Amino acid sequence: MSKLDKAQDRALELIGEIGDGLRKKVPDKAVQWLETGAAIGALRAGSKVAGTFVRRNPVLVGAAVVGAGVLWYAARQRAKKSAVIDGQATRLRHADAEQDEYGV
Repeated sequence: MSKLDKAQDRALELIGEIGDGLRKKVPDKAVQWLETGAAIGALRAGSKVAGTFVRRNPVLVGAAVVGAGVLWYAARQRAKKSAVIDGQATRLRHADAEQDEYGV
């Protein structure tokens, strides 16, 4: 391990210790606000990246949406088909056939 690697590891340890110390000293509500702020910041950055991607590649996004729709439709059809297999059996009868008191 070089001196630079050791220094980086030590710096990360110190940052972790400082973070732990701050978490213990700062009230729980403040930590919750910081976590919420970090989540909102990540959401804003992600939406900017997604917006840029959509503007630059509209065809690719459209193809992805269509593909997701096709996959959803296929899964729905498969679920319907398996529901028929797992459901009750039905028997087709001719309209003129007579039935007894049990419906047979």
